[in-house]
Amino acid sequence: MKLSIKLFILLGVFSLASGVVYGFLTRFDELVGFPGLLAVGAMSFMLAVYLWLVDRNTGGVLPEDKLDGEIVESAGEYGHFSPWSWWPLLLGIGCALAFLSLAIDWWILMLAAPVVVVALLGLIFEYSRGDHAH
Repeated sequence: MKLSIKLFILLGVFSLASGVVYGFLTRFDELVGFPGLLAVGAMSFMLAVYLWLVDRNTGGVLPEDKLDGEIVESAGEYGHFSPWSWWPLLLGIGCALAFLSLAIDWWILMLAAPVVVVALLGLIFEYSRGDHAH
């Protein structure tokens, strides 16, 4: 894990340095590459900090880092999922419509918003009503 932290720090430094050089070479007129490289550097540093925090909290040796590590050692609770639920499908359709509106025209977003809201409400309150209510 320490190697991954060092690699992300190195990638962040490289991206920030190349972003600044790119900015000076283009006289900061080109506003896609310069902010993009700065964003890659910032995200690399965020990943490095996250991995550092995980490394600090887990003691530094994860099961996947050991040569004799087993898959069972990293098993844990992944949450509760409803195999009979249709709400994720409706939510996916709504999100697909929302992204389609970026490619075609903004008015499609007006069609996607109610679908997404209904799907989110159905997903949230799925266990509050019906056969599976708690």
